[in-house]
Amino acid sequence: MSVATQQHVLIERHGRVVLARLNRPAALNALNAEMMNTLVDQLQPLDDDPDVGCFVITGSERCFAAGADIKELASKSYLELLRTDFFRGWDTFAALRTPKLAAVAGFALGGGCELALMCDTIYAADNASFGQPEIKLGLIPGMGGSQRLTKLIGKAKAMDMILTGRTMDAVEAERAGLVARVIPAAELLETTLAAAATIASYSKTTAIIAREAVERALEGGLHEGIMFERRTYYALWATNDANEGMRAFIEKRAPAFSGS
Repeated sequence: MSVATQQHVLIERHGRVVLARLNRPAALNALNAEMMNTLVDQLQPLDDDPDVGCFVITGSERCFAAGADIKELASKSYLELLRTDFFRGWDTFAALRTPKLAAVAGFALGGGCELALMCDTIYAADNASFGQPEIKLGLIPGMGGSQRLTKLIGKAKAMDMILTGRTMDAVEAERAGLVARVIPAAELLETTLAAAATIASYSKTTAIIAREAVERALEGGLHEGIMFERRTYYALWATNDANEGMRAFIEKRAPAFSGS
């Protein structure tokens, strides 16, 4: 394992897995522009790295992220937010093609919940709680929460959370389809890193296409999604990794994927 320290983000390498740990403990990991830019600046160059197969985003044992930094936002004007498109860096993060797992312990509120939603799946500690409480400040989610949350858990649940500002515990979040697994808090990071290592052991090309196929299911109609899946499935037959995977299966050995 290797560790690179940034002011607000700690980056660790675990083989083919990159762990990004949010690191503003005094502010409960509130997401400010510096944290957003640091996270993007650190991960974007690794997105095309063939030796990186999965990203894991986490916070502390107490808090994933308590929301956007309201002190920073309160100093901005409408025109400043609009002209700079203040949250656009998060669009860059969400668009990273390398599979992204969120390991959430404690609070994931507001922007913290939205950051977790930008990941491909969420593993939650049994002490995790999720919420979009922006309405309590006279605001609405601004980093995609109203859209991603609704697509994942449906209109009724999303409306309930966004209009009341209530939080959802880990058990309800799993039941609603917001999180993939609920894990004892002490085992959260180990379990998530193990899942990430499994993903990273496969062909990165195939993993990228697989996650894009699932995303297509959320964004379009059934027929369009099936056609996308079928075209990309056929296209994978032209890759070395698909040929290697099938040969390894027939020869009863472990495949050696190259990402090509």
